[in-house]
Amino acid sequence: MAQPDTKKIFFENLSGAGKAIAVLTSGGDAQGMNAAVRAVVRMGLYVGAKVYFIHEGYQGMVDGGDNIEEASWESVSSMLQVGGTVIGSARCKEFRSHEGRLKAAHNLVQRGITNLCVIGGDGSLTGANLFREEWSGLLSELVEQGLIEAKSVQKYSALHIVGMVGSIDNDFCGTDMTIGTDSALHRIIEVVDAIMTTAQSHQRTFVLEVMGRHCGYLALVSALACGADWVLIPEMPPDDGWEDKMCEKLSATRSRGTRLNIIIVAEGSIDKHGKPITSSLVKDLVVKNLGFDTRVTILGHVQRGGTPSAFDRILASRMGVEAVLALLETTANTPACVVSLSGNQSVRLPLMECVQMTQAVQKAMDEKRFEDAVKLRGRSFENNLKTYKLLAHRKPESELPVSNFNVAVLNVGAPAAGMNAAVRSAVRVGISEGHKMFAVSDGFEGFSKGQIKEIKWSDVGGWTGQGGSLLGTKRTLPAKHVEKIAQQMRQHNISALLVIGGFEALECLLQLYEARAAFEEFCVPMCMIPATISNNVPGTDLSIGADTALNAIVETCDRIKQSASGTKRRVFIIETMGGYCGYLASVGGLASGADAAYIYEEPFDIKDLQANVEHLTEKMKTSIQRGLVLRNENSNDNYTTDFIYQLYSEEGRGVFDCRKNVLGHMQQGGAPSPFDRNFGTKISAKAMQWITNKLQETFRNGRVFANTEDSCCLLGMHRRALVFQPVVDLKDKTDFVHRIPKEQWWLKLRPLMKILAKYKTSYDVSDSGQLEHVVGSRPKELDAAVAM
Repeated sequence: MAQPDTKKIFFENLSGAGKAIAVLTSGGDAQGMNAAVRAVVRMGLYVGAKVYFIHEGYQGMVDGGDNIEEASWESVSSMLQVGGTVIGSARCKEFRSHEGRLKAAHNLVQRGITNLCVIGGDGSLTGANLFREEWSGLLSELVEQGLIEAKSVQKYSALHIVGMVGSIDNDFCGTDMTIGTDSALHRIIEVVDAIMTTAQSHQRTFVLEVMGRHCGYLALVSALACGADWVLIPEMPPDDGWEDKMCEKLSATRSRGTRLNIIIVAEGSIDKHGKPITSSLVKDLVVKNLGFDTRVTILGHVQRGGTPSAFDRILASRMGVEAVLALLETTANTPACVVSLSGNQSVRLPLMECVQMTQAVQKAMDEKRFEDAVKLRGRSFENNLKTYKLLAHRKPESELPVSNFNVAVLNVGAPAAGMNAAVRSAVRVGISEGHKMFAVSDGFEGFSKGQIKEIKWSDVGGWTGQGGSLLGTKRTLPAKHVEKIAQQMRQHNISALLVIGGFEALECLLQLYEARAAFEEFCVPMCMIPATISNNVPGTDLSIGADTALNAIVETCDRIKQSASGTKRRVFIIETMGGYCGYLASVGGLASGADAAYIYEEPFDIKDLQANVEHLTEKMKTSIQRGLVLRNENSNDNYTTDFIYQLYSEEGRGVFDCRKNVLGHMQQGGAPSPFDRNFGTKISAKAMQWITNKLQETFRNGRVFANTEDSCCLLGMHRRALVFQPVVDLKDKTDFVHRIPKEQWWLKLRPLMKILAKYKTSYDVSDSGQLEHVVGSRPKELDAAVAM
C-alpha cells in the first residue's frame, strides 16, 4: 500500500534521548487509563526517553519518594485489559496550594523530569497548566531555599505538559470521545438489555439512573442505543408539564402492545427551574398517574468498573503514542495541549481553550441558557439529542408532511450487529419525513420474489439491541433477477432504495446503476450504508458491525491469555475472520496486545515468521509469560494457521509451548455494541434525510427520475466527516478480486502494534495531530459526529 511521504519519520531521527517523561492518572478513574499508561511508557522507552510512573496522581507528585518510580517495558505487561488505573489516582488538596506545587516541582527536578503526561478530567488538566505556568518561579524559589543548584534552573527551564482526557462522563469539550466513555456505555447497555427481559416478563416500567452529575452524555447515548421511552439530562431540562407528557407517551407505547417501558435519568437531571429530578420522583409519578408496576435501578459505580472495551483500548493506545510525539515535538513556546479524537482522527488542541469551553457549558447551564449549553457540548452531543427526539417521539399523523413516496429498505450480504438499529432508524425517520416505508426480506433475492411489505413505526420497536438481521439477508446480487426486481419496483411504486450491507451491497448498487440504461425503474435515488464485520467497504473508514466483532475478538483473547496464567510460558495463535481484509486481525491485535498479526495486505514470508518466533523467544526469557499472535483467515494460502502453529511449536520448543484457536462465527453473533447501535442509528438517519432531499430534487412532472451519478451513493465515514460518494467513483478505489479497498487507513495503526510489542519499525506520522483551535476545528460537513 502506498504511504504518503509527507512528514514520514523514522524513529532513528525522532529521539527522546536525554528526556524524562512522567505519566500520572488523576481524578476519577476510567476504563482504558491503563492502556494509555502502557502506550506512554512503551513509546517513551522506544524513543530512548526515561519514563516514570507517578503513583496516586498529584498526591504522589507532592509526596515524592517511592511514589515516583522509573518504569520498565515489563512493568506495563498484562495491564491492557485491566480496568481502573493500576498506578492509582487520588484527589489532592495539597497540590492546590503553592506550597504543595513547590514540593512537587522539587520532586520532579530531582529526577530530571520536565515532561508530564496527565490523564484525567478538566480539573486535573487545569491544575497541570497552572503548575506549568508557575514552573520557572517555583524553580527560583527552590534555588533561594537552597534545595536545588542555580544551574538546574537553566537545565530544567521549561515544563512541558500534554493531557489525555480520562472520564466516563464524556464531559470535556474538544474531543468526540474521552477515554472510558465507551466502556461505561457497555456497562449501561449490558444492564439495560438484561433488565428488558425481566421487564417484559412482568409488564414493568424501569427507571434507570446513570452517572452524569453535570453532563447527560451517558444517559442520552444509552437512551439512543436501547430505544428508551424517555430520557432526562441536565443540559436540556424538560418543559413545564413534562410529567403529563411523559405519562402520555408511556401509556401510548403500552397501548400499541409493548409490554415494558424504559426511562433513563442522568443523576444531575433538573427541571427548567433548577429543581432536581430524581429517579424516585419519576417512579412515583408513573405509579401515581398510570398505576404501572415500576422499579428503580441505580447503576452507580458499576459504570466505572470492568474491563475496557476494544474502542477504549485503541483510543487510549493511539492517544498515548500521540502524547509522547507531542512531548517530543514541543518547544518552550508551545502551549500545553490535549490529544483528542475528532471523527476518526487524532488532533491536538490547546488545553486551556478546551477547559474554558468546558467551563462555559457549566456557566450556560447555571444561567439557564440550556440551548447554548447543548451547542457548546459540540456537534456530536447536539446530533445525538436531535436523533433521539426524532426516533423516540412520534409526531401525530396530522403533523407529518405528505410526500407520497414509497421507500424500500433491505439488507444485503452477511449479517452484522447493528443492522437492525439502522433499519429501525431508517423506518422511523422515513415515516417522520412523510414517506411510506417498505421492508424487503432476504435481500435482492426476496425483492425479486415480491417479499415486500409496508413497515410501520411500532413494527421496529425494540430492534436496536437485536443482533443479526431481522429482515433476513442474502448475498445474491441483483443482476440475475434484474427484470423481476424492476417489475416489483413498478408494482410497489418504489421511489427510492436504502441498502444496508457489506461489499455485496456495493456490487448491488453498481449493478443497479448500470441497469438504469435498460430499466427506468432504477432511475431513483439509491443509498448504501456499510454494514459488515470485515470493514472492507471502500469509501468508509468504519462499517456497522465491525466494533461488535472487535469486542468479541478482544474478550476472547483476554480469556485465552488468562487460561495460561500460572502455567509455563505459552503462545496462542488466533485466527480471525475478515476475508482478505486484515482490519479485525490488525486492530484486534492492537486492542488485545498481540505480538504479531498476519494479514494479506502486508505480505510476509518464512523469514518474517522466523523473526517473529525469535522475537517471542527473547521476550519469553524475561518475565513475559504469554504471547499472542493473530492471523487473518486469508492472509496467505500456504502459511495457514496450522502451519504457523506447527512452526512456532517447533521453533519455540524448550522456551514456550503453543495453542491455536479459530474464532469463527462467534465474531458475527451477539448483541450489537453501543458504538454499532449508535453509528447505525445516526448514519441511517442521515441517509434517509439525503433520500428525502434527492426525492424532492428529482420529482418532475408527477414522477421521480434520477439518473445522475450522485443519485446512487455510499454514505461513509471519512476521517472527520460523514460523506456521500457516488458508487461509480469508488470503482477505481476497489480491488474487486480480493474485495478490499486499495487504500486502507488502519494500516497506519499496524506500526503502533509493533512498537508496543517491542519491534523496531518506522512510523508514518503524516496523520499525527497538529495543534488546532477548539472553535472552528471541525469541518462543516460533520453534521453527524460519528465517534458516538
